Amino acid sequence: MAKRKTSPAGCFLWIIAAAIVLVIVGAFAYRIFEKDLMRWAMVPRVTFETGPAPTEAAYAGANLWIARPDISNNPSLWTPESFQPTATPQVSVFFIHPTSFLESTRWNAPLDDAESQQRAALFVRSQASAFNGVGAIWAPKYRQATFGAFLTTEDNARRALDFAYRDVLAAYEEFLRQAPADRPILLAAHSQGSLHLMRLLEERVRGAPEANRIVAAYVIGWPVSQDADVPAMPLPLCRQPQQARCFLSWQSFSEPADPSQVTDVYDASRGPTGVSRAGSPMVCTNPLTGARGGAAGADRNLGTLVPDADLNGAELRRGVVPARCDLRGFLLIGDNDALPDMGPYALPGNNYHVYDYALFWANIRADVERRLASFLGANENR
Repeated sequence: MAKRKTSPAGCFLWIIAAAIVLVIVGAFAYRIFEKDLMRWAMVPRVTFETGPAPTEAAYAGANLWIARPDISNNPSLWTPESFQPTATPQVSVFFIHPTSFLESTRWNAPLDDAESQQRAALFVRSQASAFNGVGAIWAPKYRQATFGAFLTTEDNARRALDFAYRDVLAAYEEFLRQAPADRPILLAAHSQGSLHLMRLLEERVRGAPEANRIVAAYVIGWPVSQDADVPAMPLPLCRQPQQARCFLSWQSFSEPADPSQVTDVYDASRGPTGVSRAGSPMVCTNPLTGARGGAAGADRNLGTLVPDADLNGAELRRGVVPARCDLRGFLLIGDNDALPDMGPYALPGNNYHVYDYALFWANIRADVERRLASFLGANENR
């Protein structure tokens, strides 16, 4: 069967595993045994194998980066029509891409895996590009945990995530060495990348010299507990659109939403200090307003990246997606039937995780401009 072209507007492809299962066992059986079949198809049955420890020196050259300022025509420089990347960066952006390795043959992606690296580049193109209006973007390759690591609680999954984080940390240290020392920093990520970004903030950034240079952190597509996670973060959550030195987070669902695949795992987990996340509300920043919580109509949406018919490009459409934060902390984007056709990669339960950035691409671009202006203004007045 020929492979379908992948959209730069949203290409996480979590649904590929489901599609395979559907072909094998049929739609009816899949609906009954969905979670078990996903685990069967995606969780590796091999022993976890460690690799050589990453070093900052390994990231000194351009070969371990998807994007950085000295890589011409890198995917982070993409923009839809009528937008351009800045020629005079005011901020250095460190971006951690989401999971792009879907194989069950090993726990961590090899850096020379062509298919996962191609997907990772597409994520950088459709997500990190939202920040290229103000910043120079650094997006490292890393030996990410495979998708199946998120479908099991076995120790191998924890080891795989720890191993991936070591690469991210090594890349971050080299980023700090090479990025201009007098320039502000922006941190951003999605999904698995946001999990690693939270750890980076908690373990590396807290109390570090560069902490005062951070404009904001975009911890998108990962549940952040207000009770168990926020107290461990070195930045407060963003409450207002002009606020700087804070972090944002949201998880997108259309209605009717069934977030049980998120809440089942979330409620059984604990934060970095051991506090249970069970029942705790999640951080929800409304990307249409830049404020904590609340609702906004589609008229506040400055532009959604909507895939074209052959899923090979994207058009920026204004005013087509609303957003409101519910009581639990999920971002609801309106009735599923009223949304533009975003392609085939929405997850079960009307989970639009794949499109957390694409749905609000232009608003994210405007959001970082506001926060950077506040940050620079505050520094001038010191």
